Amino acid sequence: MNIIVAILLFGFIVFVHELGHFLFAKKAGVRVHEFAIGMGPKIFTTQKGETSYSIRALPIGGFVSMEGEDETSNDPRSLEQKTILQRASIMFAGPFFNIILTILLFIPVFFVMGVPSDSNVLGEIQKNSPAYEAGLKQGDKIVEIDNIKTDSWEEIVNTLSTKTDKKPVSIEVERDGNIKEYDITPQKGEDGRYVIGIVPQYEKSFLNAIISSFTVTIDMIKQMLVFLFQLVTGTLPGEAADSVAGPIGVLGIVSDAASTGIINVIYIGAVISLNLGVMNLLPIPALDGGRLFFLGIEAIRGKKMNPEKEIMINNIGFILLMAFMLFVTYKDIIRLF
Repeated sequence: MNIIVAILLFGFIVFVHELGHFLFAKKAGVRVHEFAIGMGPKIFTTQKGETSYSIRALPIGGFVSMEGEDETSNDPRSLEQKTILQRASIMFAGPFFNIILTILLFIPVFFVMGVPSDSNVLGEIQKNSPAYEAGLKQGDKIVEIDNIKTDSWEEIVNTLSTKTDKKPVSIEVERDGNIKEYDITPQKGEDGRYVIGIVPQYEKSFLNAIISSFTVTIDMIKQMLVFLFQLVTGTLPGEAADSVAGPIGVLGIVSDAASTGIINVIYIGAVISLNLGVMNLLPIPALDGGRLFFLGIEAIRGKKMNPEKEIMINNIGFILLMAFMLFVTYKDIIRLF
């Protein structure tokens, strides 16, 4: 059952991505031959007007087949006959729809889970943590860390993130109107960061959920870009590189989340949607970002690139992407055993 949930969620995310391309293509008057979810042989198809709508056997993507997209065409309704702005909007629409979906999915997650309140009040002390052993209690308000005043939870996180287990951290808290001071030595968490085991006080607010959805989405995009930069430059830590997952790995992650509740599934869905959107904007041939890159060159040069050369480059990019997909899928299978 969990695998079915994972496949349906991934299919929905792909559907939203392709829907962006489809709607903007139709708006620009481009002839769309097929709107497909999945790859490989068709298991369901229906025709409506000039467009065929299909579901394919392999749940690893989808596509919108447009006239003149991967071949030369003199049809006035072909993609290559449209303006640069129209073509760019069609290519950008897929990733953009994924980013919007991410924000929309985060809203119910943060509304149900709550978001950290503006005050730096402790909502929970994790058992057997350094903070628990030192005597911090729920409801304590952190006012200073190593003689540095803290006015928000973000400041607490940023300050503690610079600490290690080499030296105790001096933390002043306000409790029942009195100031108490504790010396706490951080310990290394599962993600490699040093922590003391405190959780903020959360509050549930629809407005704050919306605001947090935007801010968390922006923060995640920044983190993804840093991750990609480190991956390309070879500075990515080994454990982070090993976390790269393919379709099987993603399905496994969603399946695990499905066993813990719908909110976790929605959260994972938001992260996957954002990954799909950001990755597709990379200037790599065959991806939306690659096509946008070629459009940028066309805008600068003032004339179109040779269609046959562009198609050849995109085909090579597609082959390389499939090879990479097979590689990460192989790694997913190895992880299973």
